Amino acid sequence: MTYVDEDLLQYTDWRGQPFLRKEVARFLTFYCKTPKPLDPENVVILNGCSAVFSALAMVLCDPGEAFLVPTPSYGGFAFSTHLYAKVKLVPVHLESQVSANGYPFQLTVDKLEHALLRAKIEGKKVRGLVLINPQNPLGDVYSQDSMMEYLEFAKKYNLHVIVDEMYMLSVFDEAITFHSVLSMKSLPDPNKTHVIWAPDFCISGFRFGALYTHNREVASAMSCFGYLHSISGIAQYKLVKWIDNIYLPSYHFRLQEAHRYVTRKLKASKVPFLNRGSGLYVWINLKQYLDPCTFEEELLLHRRFLDHKLILSPGKTFMCKEPGWFRLVFAARPHLLRNGEWS
Repeated sequence: MTYVDEDLLQYTDWRGQPFLRKEVARFLTFYCKTPKPLDPENVVILNGCSAVFSALAMVLCDPGEAFLVPTPSYGGFAFSTHLYAKVKLVPVHLESQVSANGYPFQLTVDKLEHALLRAKIEGKKVRGLVLINPQNPLGDVYSQDSMMEYLEFAKKYNLHVIVDEMYMLSVFDEAITFHSVLSMKSLPDPNKTHVIWAPDFCISGFRFGALYTHNREVASAMSCFGYLHSISGIAQYKLVKWIDNIYLPSYHFRLQEAHRYVTRKLKASKVPFLNRGSGLYVWINLKQYLDPCTFEEELLLHRRFLDHKLILSPGKTFMCKEPGWFRLVFAARPHLLRNGEWS
């Protein structure tokens, strides 16, 4: 890990070093269970998933155009899309109320259709659909059937689909099976399906994000952003050492233990939450502590947590339609979780 070669100190390939792109393709081929080996030439590596997403927005859209995004969703998307490309997000609002044969915050094609129609009425040109699987902050894992429905919807309306699979290796519940988009033998529109991934190994300081796309024109355009958003050669070399199957068993065990501890405490405190088996967070309902239940009160409660050195991200930062929901990150060492409890 301390090895430094002179070649690593030179300018890197804008797409990412060939040895790292080859390793990423091999890694995703194995863990995504792809029908055939992935091509390293379809891999583009930049300094973080946000950089990849922001660059994709510039490549796929003109300023003022939009993406559909189911909400609540990762709040960084709004910043990433608007920073360079001035691309807008059209929220597909999901509700906590459970409909017949449904579950809380369920994404359906009907909701996508409704959001797309609303965008057209408002004069917005939608160019794509953004999906996170496993979902952040909900922790939901989309089934193959559901994902195929979303992809068919996108093809019907000639939309690109950006699938963020960053947390695919953070599914710690053995009863849940994650299916990558890359595992599908036949995609409705391969040239408009783009996958973002980064190793969810708690090494975010490496600033690594990868794109896999079957569309060579998109890959070529994305590689230009390596001029501004590349990773140092030394970091790329070290990343190759991390991208293997040694870390995962311990990682899953630690996530299970931390999730079990936090959810047990939430149940004892009678705090409702979505009980999912993936991701690094729990989506919790603190509406009972808001009076009145408004986003203003939600922000005040968030600040009270901060005063006690606890960070619970308020639902509004995830574009949640309902006030009172918070994301609690549980991926921490046991003593920190215990300190948080007493805080």
